[in-house]
Amino acid sequence: MSATAGTELEGCRIESVDVHAFEVPTDGPDGKEQDGTLEWDSTTVVLVRVHAGGRTGLGYTYGDVSVASFVESKLAGVLQGADVTSPPALWHRMGRRIRNAGRPGVGAMAVSAVDVALWDLKARLLGLPLVHLLPAWHDRVPVYGSGGFTNYPLDRLTDQLTGWVEQGVPRVKLKTSRDPERDPQRLTAVRTAIGDEPEIFTDANGALGRKQALYWARRFHDEWDVRWLEEPVSSADLDGLRMLRDRAPERLEIAAGEYAYTTRDFVNLVEGPAVDCLQADVTRCGGITGVLELAGLSAAHHLDLSAHCAPAISAHAFCAVRRLRHLEYFHDHVRLENLIFDGTLTPSGGTLCPDTGRPGLGLDVKWPDAEHYRVYGTPTA
Repeated sequence: MSATAGTELEGCRIESVDVHAFEVPTDGPDGKEQDGTLEWDSTTVVLVRVHAGGRTGLGYTYGDVSVASFVESKLAGVLQGADVTSPPALWHRMGRRIRNAGRPGVGAMAVSAVDVALWDLKARLLGLPLVHLLPAWHDRVPVYGSGGFTNYPLDRLTDQLTGWVEQGVPRVKLKTSRDPERDPQRLTAVRTAIGDEPEIFTDANGALGRKQALYWARRFHDEWDVRWLEEPVSSADLDGLRMLRDRAPERLEIAAGEYAYTTRDFVNLVEGPAVDCLQADVTRCGGITGVLELAGLSAAHHLDLSAHCAPAISAHAFCAVRRLRHLEYFHDHVRLENLIFDGTLTPSGGTLCPDTGRPGLGLDVKWPDAEHYRVYGTPTA
């Protein structure tokens, strides 16, 4: 960054904010996808754009369309006329603004989308890729392929996971525990299809009780060499997670954190600790600023941090995490981001590398394509 570029930011203030939401149907069997505790037929992305100095920054989150109205009703006014130079200062101001409206959940997701847009805007104003604006420790992020929904027939399950392995992704994850007695057949099919070398991860989405989870943890490890069991019990069951972390096989890691919204939520997971590897979702945990806070927390507790989904954002944000483990390259988000945006990233050698030839996140909205899915906001000119 040149001194001239830095000077150009001085006095640059936010002129306007617009919010959009797009709901994309899933491509699962009969239009549905399932995990251990939920069935869904669409994924909604809430897009925030912040305008200043002739540039536009974008950020987004995945959640209900109500997140869009939350941004407009509670956060847009905070940003109007604000200085663009310090996204963390605006992050703090937004957090205070939503105190009584509800900070966790929808509030945190709204702040996350705006925070990402603010960082993207600053990087674009400076003509930098976002990764070069951040205190980066890495220039790329290892990924694992994630999908394997519980309602997939065996051939689709194995084709999807084998496809990632053939692309050079050395670890893949399937959903489990909706009908635990079916999991042995599913895991055997996956292990047979991908071979012995790639790692298998599993995600129960909080579907199991404590003793039931311990039983399956041992079987997953001993019979299929599973190395990762995510949310075996509810992430709210901290005592259950700690018990499983202490008693599960040593090479099977217990993970959680995707539903943590505030810094305190993450402190609860690392104190004890309740996990072997901490997860964080940049679109839920407070955006880029939230990830930077959590990077320090994970390092201080000697725990790796894994990125949950939103690969187009996470590939930049998690380069700034010293104790980086990997990024979830999630089927639904990959598919949606490719439909809505130009400039998305494709794994190479099992990693995602931010595009340093484009400013900010390197994303542009494909408006004609996105309009097919609009459920909130006004079409752009």
